[in-house]
Amino acid sequence: MSTTFNPQQRINIKALEPECWKLIIEIEHYLANTSLDPQLRELIKIRTSQINKCAFCIDLHTKDALKLGETERRIFALSAWQESPLFSEKERAVLKLTEEITKITEAGVTDDTYDKISTLFSK
Repeated sequence: MSTTFNPQQRINIKALEPECWKLIIEIEHYLANTSLDPQLRELIKIRTSQINKCAFCIDLHTKDALKLGETERRIFALSAWQESPLFSEKERAVLKLTEEITKITEAGVTDDTYDKISTLFSK
């Protein structure tokens, strides 16, 4: 039996909070014009969606990542990136930062993470 993923939309942010939606779109446009690799941006979104347990977003960003050339194998391993040999040092640093920001109320962004990101992404 085949099923189609059709998540129920609980909140329509665009309709309910148009100013918030506008900011989200502006951030997307800004990020699209940065030097951050588009595949890495999608990995960030997928990992954040996994942490937030949002099936709709996981599905959306996984499709986008695949369209950009990301591999299924790496997407499958994303929830265990710390143990996977499939991610580079730079990707690991970004994924660690992603987790710390997504869980900001737990411990903030650690000095180690900040220093590593600063080193890897400095100009």
